[in-house]
Amino acid sequence: MDLYNIIDEVREDRIEKDVRKLAGFGTRNTFSDTVSNTRGIGAARRWIKAEFDQISKDCDGCLEVFYQKDYVTTSMGGRIPQDAWVVNVVAIQRGTENPNNMVMMSGDIDSRASDTMDFTTDAPGANDNASGMAGTIEAARVLSKRRFKNSIVYVGLSGEEQGLFGGKGLAEYAKKKEWNVIGFLNNDMIGNIKGVDGVIDNREFRIFSEPTDPTETERQRKGRRFYGGEVDGISRQLARYIYKSVKSYMPEMKPMMVYRLDRFGRGGHHRPFADLGFPGIRIMEAHENYTQQHQDIRTEDGINYGDVVEHVNFPYARKLTAVNAISLAQLAWAPTRP
Repeated sequence: MDLYNIIDEVREDRIEKDVRKLAGFGTRNTFSDTVSNTRGIGAARRWIKAEFDQISKDCDGCLEVFYQKDYVTTSMGGRIPQDAWVVNVVAIQRGTENPNNMVMMSGDIDSRASDTMDFTTDAPGANDNASGMAGTIEAARVLSKRRFKNSIVYVGLSGEEQGLFGGKGLAEYAKKKEWNVIGFLNNDMIGNIKGVDGVIDNREFRIFSEPTDPTETERQRKGRRFYGGEVDGISRQLARYIYKSVKSYMPEMKPMMVYRLDRFGRGGHHRPFADLGFPGIRIMEAHENYTQQHQDIRTEDGINYGDVVEHVNFPYARKLTAVNAISLAQLAWAPTRP
């Protein structure tokens, strides 16, 4: 079956090269430099677009690559230190039969220092979230060699650390364009195997999903009281599909279904899609290390803080990229839901 070929074609060396490239931009804070070609989010998003453009060239123009953007201002409150464009990079591989059916995979472009309002301090964001962005680019390289009934959308989203602005903008764009989003797979931190709890595991990973559709009507909510379905919403069913797929085709992996939208008090770019009634889930590592998340690079009390490349496990990132690739492929090959 071609799914095994897809797994084998995902390459660790390319993921490592892309993570190092993204981390090398110094900081990718949403409000960082947009003019430099070597530093800041402007350089990062232009490089990502160039990678998608090259992939498209290699598959005879099979990708539609473009920027999607929205303007945010300080008047909106929250974590916005200055007015700026939040720019996403989008690459669409159109389906042969149902071009408006979209299966989507995302990684975040932006990174942050300890203070999310600080857009000048180095914040390489190697795991959070160069790993997810590199995985998305690699999935595009592998799947663009094939043709599917439904469309696959590969996206790099900005503004995640400031309030999920990139995901919100793209979800609203999808709604406006009347996309039928079959599933949105948010990849946020897929490269760490050593947790702050001391556990080291290169097989476990988490799939977050909420139980019911947040846009359900009052009539639907009342119906659940009598007919059930409290854990059968569209996002939960998408999570189950991915879980079963991994168990079938990558049995060495240990997917963990987590019955929440996200971690306690945290958020990810799948939320804006779920908010508009699209099925959205988050795929990420099982054991987090908080000394390497949202931290200025420094050493304190013998602990090395900072999200640097040395902490990323590339064989593991390759495995989770393959999880995404086979999930995207199966959903893109599948018939339309009745």
